[in-house]
Amino acid sequence: MKTGNQSSGTDFSLVGLFYGRMNTFLFAAIVILFSVAVLGNITLVHLIRLDSRLHTPMYFLLSQLSLIDMMYISTTVPKMAANFLMNTKTITFQGCEIQTFVFLSLGGSEAILLGFMSYDRYVAICHPLRYPALMSKKICCCLVMSAWSSSAVSSLIHTLYVFQLPFCGSRLINHFFCEVPSLLPLVCQDTSQYEHTVLLSGLIILLLPFLAILASYAQVLAVVFQMRSGSGQTKALSTCSSHLTVASLFYLTTLSTYTRPHSLHDPAQDKVVAVFYTIVTPLLNPFIYSLRNKEVLGALRRLLG
Repeated sequence: MKTGNQSSGTDFSLVGLFYGRMNTFLFAAIVILFSVAVLGNITLVHLIRLDSRLHTPMYFLLSQLSLIDMMYISTTVPKMAANFLMNTKTITFQGCEIQTFVFLSLGGSEAILLGFMSYDRYVAICHPLRYPALMSKKICCCLVMSAWSSSAVSSLIHTLYVFQLPFCGSRLINHFFCEVPSLLPLVCQDTSQYEHTVLLSGLIILLLPFLAILASYAQVLAVVFQMRSGSGQTKALSTCSSHLTVASLFYLTTLSTYTRPHSLHDPAQDKVVAVFYTIVTPLLNPFIYSLRNKEVLGALRRLLG
């Protein structure tokens, strides 16, 4: 793939989380967080697969979320760790291109999937009699496939466009991984029109699902507060609040990155915000869903005991 007047074989350099050499303490902390996140998500997927009581649409979607999170955090952290161990900050042009595509694809899939998960809870609570028909196995598989495929197509378009642009001057990416907003400052032509496309994609893939989640849970809360059963209210509120916590953390941070004009981006702030949706969210997801969910905790006790 060509990049204007520049060779596509030229490597990029990643600044990292901080300027200067990443210290050993930071490296150890990131590796520990990565290990805990991967282990937590693997455990959740394993529990859902083994326990027949968790073979429901909600947990099927949750297992997909955990699968995405495992790959999502693995897209950025291992390369960051490898650069530290080898005392280098370089990433090849093709490596950067692949990382950008995979990261965008997984991030978009998670954004859409979280929206489908809120729809699942909305149907379960607001239309319980129609739930088996509206959330059948076939429909769940179609929802998951649409999330993966639509995000992959969108990511492929953005990746192919960005990496055919001419990168001039410095190849230093002021970030700890290859991400579209951090690559645009390296382009030596006007990208304002393309930034409008990024904004539009962000509004469709991020804002629309988030608004759908808020609308779904507004309806859910209205129904929950009409319940006469205190235990039913507690269970519904626990499930919905955990989902809303994860969703808010993910959407607000990603929207902050992908819906702001290039002129308003601050590299230091972008890196801190990126830590939340690349490391913190995949770390918290399995624990928020498991520690606040009696069915998952019961499955874990049965597996261990």
